[in-house]
Amino acid sequence: MYRSPAPRSSLCAALAALALLSACSPGEGGGPDAPRAPAAAASASVDASLAHDLDRIERASRAKPAIYEQELRARGEALPADSPGRLDVLALRGLLAAIARDRALTDQITQELRAWPVPGQRAAAVLAAAGANAEFLRQHGDLREARKQLVAIDAAQVDAAPPIYRWRYYRQLAAISSDAGELDAALTQGHRALRVAEEIGQPWRVALSLVEQAFTTLRADTPARARQLVAQALAEAQKDPDPMTLNQVHTMRGIVHADDSDSSITLQANSDALEQAAAAGADSVRALGLANFADYHLRQGHPARALELAQQALPLARATRNTGAEAVARSNIGLAKIALGRIAEGRAEARAAITLDEQQGALSYASDGWKELAGYLERAGDLAGAVAAYQEHRRMVDRVLRDETRKLLLEAQERQDAEQRARDIELLNRDNALKAEQVHQRNLALTLWTALGGCVAVSLGLLYQAFRRVRRTNEALAHSNASLKRQSETDPLTGLANRRHFQAAIKSLSGQDGLSASVFLIDVDHFKRINDGFGHAAGDAVLVEIARRLREAVRDDDLIVRWGGEEFLIVARTREGVFAPQLAQRLLDLIGGRPVRHEGRDIHATASIGFVSLPVPPNGLRLSWERAIDLVDTVMYLAKAHGRNKAYGVERIDAEDALAAAQLTARLESAWSEGRVGLMALSGPPPLPGAVSVAGSGFLPFDDGPRPVGA
Repeated sequence: MYRSPAPRSSLCAALAALALLSACSPGEGGGPDAPRAPAAAASASVDASLAHDLDRIERASRAKPAIYEQELRARGEALPADSPGRLDVLALRGLLAAIARDRALTDQITQELRAWPVPGQRAAAVLAAAGANAEFLRQHGDLREARKQLVAIDAAQVDAAPPIYRWRYYRQLAAISSDAGELDAALTQGHRALRVAEEIGQPWRVALSLVEQAFTTLRADTPARARQLVAQALAEAQKDPDPMTLNQVHTMRGIVHADDSDSSITLQANSDALEQAAAAGADSVRALGLANFADYHLRQGHPARALELAQQALPLARATRNTGAEAVARSNIGLAKIALGRIAEGRAEARAAITLDEQQGALSYASDGWKELAGYLERAGDLAGAVAAYQEHRRMVDRVLRDETRKLLLEAQERQDAEQRARDIELLNRDNALKAEQVHQRNLALTLWTALGGCVAVSLGLLYQAFRRVRRTNEALAHSNASLKRQSETDPLTGLANRRHFQAAIKSLSGQDGLSASVFLIDVDHFKRINDGFGHAAGDAVLVEIARRLREAVRDDDLIVRWGGEEFLIVARTREGVFAPQLAQRLLDLIGGRPVRHEGRDIHATASIGFVSLPVPPNGLRLSWERAIDLVDTVMYLAKAHGRNKAYGVERIDAEDALAAAQLTARLESAWSEGRVGLMALSGPPPLPGAVSVAGSGFLPFDDGPRPVGA
């Protein structure tokens, strides 16, 4: 596991900052008889010196925040009360106190900021108080409450604050949202931070904003865009270099290039990041760098070296109270031990790291941790442990992805956003025109009624025409509303239903006793390799074609949903003469039987499928749709673990109620071996000659070495 260079950076050079501060101290530069500059010139000099000091301290403050807070305190006391400069000092002191985890000082500064008396500076003071409080909560792992503090601020106050305050606010909110799994919000706030940084015109702020955007974009599974952003960040950082900005940029370069076939960029980036951390004397940052370097060696198949680096990182992380680096180090220690054959010991260490992330509220990291653990356990031959870890990953994903639009960030994000904006504008203009017509018709009706006494016959005719126009207007409005509803419930890429539509439609298929239908969960094999090897346009083409083939396989009244990035869900109504295994085999054959043609190349795509037909023999077990999806998700994972291009289905389950079924689902592999669950396995067609396969490129869990075969 790796970790983003979260803003826990260290100082550029303490001696340089000390020199700057002392250069501005009273009594320096001449005795009492020395000539004095005019007051205005002296004030301008002080303002420029203060801005320079604050800039340098902010760039480098996170490694030794307590020291810098003390220096800023002395500087602030020498400034006029209620002056803008004193507010700037107090705002940065609040952040430093929070990073240093000094509760009493953070509360004191926050109260001063909230009570700031100058009306024209209130917006800046409000943002600074919220930022200090949120940073303290973040340092203690309470990401949810930290985000709540920031989003509670009125947008008008954010807009009224000076640019530097707005940049801190947007960047802080983007980072917290990203760590909490709110990727759409993180991208929006990160984009705003980037725009404000460009407005300020300081390359280091632009570079750090680009680093945050790159990591969130990578989490949204758009690695090509993430690499572009980190290249821009490096170019900006080199315009005005300092060790800590370069450390964060190099760390992110190592992360976004981690899956490249050529590992040289990642190796160099990790080395450069460690070198910059050492140059700055930042042990906290160096701990994270060592932990991330361990992840690189795990990916390269060097578990012994990874274990050595992670064990170096762990005491540094604990000594500097860097819980993020501690979680990464412990995770990589666990994974390295599993790879070295110390399975029980490694599994316990990896789970402890996941627990640490969960306690901090870093659900995205915890979800990734379960997925990585599943992959390593499978390769080590612990299939039961792998299935259990993968189930935890899926449950965590459901917590993180709170609505059906989250995974729409996965493919063609910028293009889809532009298309959606154009559609929204068109529909808004249409709605406005229709509403204006309604107002016009009401006015016309009033006019007609006024003229009724003088010209009844003409008025009746006009009223009839008005009635027809109003009816047409209402019909157009109804059509527009229906169009808006369809768009909100349709996946823009494939044209299939999305999760929002599913939530409404599944109610018609579920009775009081549970679902009566066949449920299929389809996951495209090696989809990340298609994106990485052939580009996201090829990935889009594969998804669109698979969606078309799924429609071909089922009837019009069956429900087909784009469940996630490369996942599809089918709920087929129970009918005579059609059995779930037949449909599962048809799905395998349609998806893998012929390649997808894209730009003159044939791309061979296959899928892994889990399915069940409800009620389940022998006890006629009915399940809620949530339990049914959990069951087919687990058997779909078994299909992947046993070679992919397969469909695994539940024939029978020895359970009389949903609770017993859930307990068997949690240990499905062993329940299958014991005979308490009956599974069938179907195989898809072999790869066709001449088609381009993705099975041998890049790194993906579950694909190294032989796989054990289940019961």
